[in-house]
Amino acid sequence: MKKILSLLALMGLLFMAPVHGAFAQETASGIKIAVIDINIILRNAAAFKSIRQQIGAYRDKFQAEIQKEEETLRNANQELARQRTLLSADAFADKRREFEAKVVTVQRLVQQRKQNLDKSQAKAMGQIQEVLNVIVTEISKEQNISLILRQDQTILANSALQITKAVLARLDAKMPSVTVADPSK
Repeated sequence: MKKILSLLALMGLLFMAPVHGAFAQETASGIKIAVIDINIILRNAAAFKSIRQQIGAYRDKFQAEIQKEEETLRNANQELARQRTLLSADAFADKRREFEAKVVTVQRLVQQRKQNLDKSQAKAMGQIQEVLNVIVTEISKEQNISLILRQDQTILANSALQITKAVLARLDAKMPSVTVADPSK
């Protein structure tokens, strides 16, 4: 019990201690801080919406092609099962190996399509990121902002510090859409 009271007394003294002079000077020195909510920009920017729409269309196209391949494999597997009693063990083993080779080929195709889709998306996102960095730098210079923090990395920020709307408006004006490279090529 004595330890707890001692700890509480020590904490009380720490909280009542004067603020360090350097900290007070730093806030009084005229440093201008701003906050940007990247999640709002990712969700609402026209260019990001454009990417999501195009990637979704490519994904749907790939999914339809993959479903056709899977259906072909299912049919081949059923045919192989029917032929099991009709073929010799060696002939069946050969047919089984051919079928398994087709399965591996389709699996590789699926992986390749996913990688190509991810690369196309990353490239398009990189284009937006470059423009976004330019916009944030421009706003920083125009408004003489010394420090810009991400909203998701701050605990509390006054809404007057927000530059998200200005950044979003400029991004939509400079880059209303982005063409995603065709991942099938």
